[in-house]
Amino acid sequence: GMVSVPDARLEKLAEIYSPDKFTPAVIEFVDIAGLVKGASKGEGLGNKFLSHIREVDAIVHVVRCFESDDIIHVEGSVDPSRDIETINIELILSDMEMVTRRLDKSAKAMKGDKSLAPEVEFLQRLLKELENGVSARAVETNEKEAEILAEMPLLSAKPVIYACNMSENDFVNGIDTNENYKAACEIAAAEGSEVLPIC
Repeated sequence: GMVSVPDARLEKLAEIYSPDKFTPAVIEFVDIAGLVKGASKGEGLGNKFLSHIREVDAIVHVVRCFESDDIIHVEGSVDPSRDIETINIELILSDMEMVTRRLDKSAKAMKGDKSLAPEVEFLQRLLKELENGVSARAVETNEKEAEILAEMPLLSAKPVIYACNMSENDFVNGIDTNENYKAACEIAAAEGSEVLPIC
């Protein structure tokens, strides 16, 4: 889906300068089929899913937060913490392979170029964080380390918006009464991600 971004500033500028046409910024949303456990090892759409997601600038992760007997959850129960962790682990497993390859290459090159020592140290720390289940976007970096991180197209480094799919009743009763929503908010706060409640 292509969505133009409304911007009052752009409209004001168009009034002042009267251009023949003006084009607002556009966001392209790509709906990628759901990810299953084991995708990093080829389960489900596996590597195809991971290659699609590698091309995006940000991830909108739709997380089910409503209870309903009519709509079956693929895992048999509603648990946003589990669902978020499933996705994050698959992205992290894919990233670990990439970081390991870069670390091996940099460690070999460091034998002839000692200036690579800080990069090797950072990659070792990054790999350890990933092994502990921490997304790359949540790893603390200095300016130089942030540059190294930006050079690698890591999936778990991409910014995330958790779109919490909730029921109409949740909005009527107040979304803060939904424990599933609160669980998703806690995860988002811990990793510096955004939350968007939707129905």
